[in-house]
Amino acid sequence: MTLRDAIAQFVPDGSSVAMGTALEALIPFAAGHEIIRQHKRDLTLVGPISDMLFDQLIGAGCVKKIVAAWVGNVSAGLAHNYRRAYEEQIPHAIEIFDHSNFTIALALLAGGLGAPYIPTQTLLGSDLIKTNPTFREAEFDGKKVLLVPALQPDVAILHVQRSDENGNAHAWGHLGITEEAALASKQIILIAEEIVPREIIVSDPNRVLAPNFKVCAVVHEPGCAHPSPVQGYYNRDHEFYHEYHRATRTVEGNAAWLKRWVYGVNDRKEFFRELGESRWRALQLKEHRYAAPVDYGY
Repeated sequence: MTLRDAIAQFVPDGSSVAMGTALEALIPFAAGHEIIRQHKRDLTLVGPISDMLFDQLIGAGCVKKIVAAWVGNVSAGLAHNYRRAYEEQIPHAIEIFDHSNFTIALALLAGGLGAPYIPTQTLLGSDLIKTNPTFREAEFDGKKVLLVPALQPDVAILHVQRSDENGNAHAWGHLGITEEAALASKQIILIAEEIVPREIIVSDPNRVLAPNFKVCAVVHEPGCAHPSPVQGYYNRDHEFYHEYHRATRTVEGNAAWLKRWVYGVNDRKEFFRELGESRWRALQLKEHRYAAPVDYGY
């Protein structure tokens, strides 16, 4: 289905959404922008470092709660909208449940396993325990452990290199906690650079990301992850991150940025017209580095 229909149908107000699970790559920015255009509200965002997508959703007033390891702009610094929301309640207050990248992975792993929690010794002695009341300390064999409670987001929005029409998808490169998020979430929206025949997917079954019965929508949206990179398709638009960081230092600057790049375009095609053909072309794949073929024969 279209991205607009997928967001309208499967991301209702008040839902919990896992996004940006591959850390700096495969971030579904176009999906985030569609969420903003549809004025979704009271969302809980779940993810690892999240890069600047969470900041854009916060600045647009879509977010009630953050469950993440970090919210910011990886190549530029802390996120301005995130900080304003927490410190000044602009555009409104948000709740924050701190994690490390490791514990957010454990929480989603527990969700996928159907376990109430996963015990670990990481974070013991750190202040993160004080800023996330869902963590619990316990003892096992006389040793202190931290219980990380399970997370099961309502939906995971995942960008992939290719999928078939039934939601069997391949993703490669740095996946971060994408597999954990896919298994933990109740539903999955897949956004793919390419839609391919099923035969291509089953030719490499080990690369299939998640069971297709969890996939509620398959969206063909090339370039959805810009300005983040997609291995084998396009590179990271570093300057776009810095432009955003400079623009959003003020509330007025953030409003102007959203007007130009989100509200001022109806879809990704219009976004790329605004970006400019030469800039987009400069980010395209410059050399191929194919993996060695594998033999599934027997």
